[in-house]
Amino acid sequence: MAAHVPQRAPTCGVVVAKRTPPTRAEARAAVERVAGWLDDDTVAPERGAIADAVRASARYLAALHPGGALELRVPPYVAVQCVEGLNHRRGTPPNVVELDPRTWLALATGRRAWEDVVTAGVSASGSRADLTALVPIRGLVDE
Repeated sequence: MAAHVPQRAPTCGVVVAKRTPPTRAEARAAVERVAGWLDDDTVAPERGAIADAVRASARYLAALHPGGALELRVPPYVAVQCVEGLNHRRGTPPNVVELDPRTWLALATGRRAWEDVVTAGVSASGSRADLTALVPIRGLVDE
């Protein structure tokens, strides 16, 4: 008779599903649902539509530019790491860009330029905290 061998519990106790990045079509559709708000601030989309657009566009950007050298934060909806270079694993990353949802979506779709939002006081720290080459996001806007 074989002895009972207890199985080891997971070290953290939490199972995290791997997120699949959105497709170009999914990201574009999510952003199109809030396009009226980006063009006219009197149009108020549902919070869920804003969340979907922010998450889909940021995750699509991270899929197009994989890496861990830059952390893009759009609170309260998403934070992604992207851009090739040194990967950051713990604590505050050295290269961080933090934007509000409307500004992020305006950048992602080409409605605003990176230089304009930096001048307006967006939070960008670190030598690699520059989105000039990344926005507008290829595939989210008509090319």
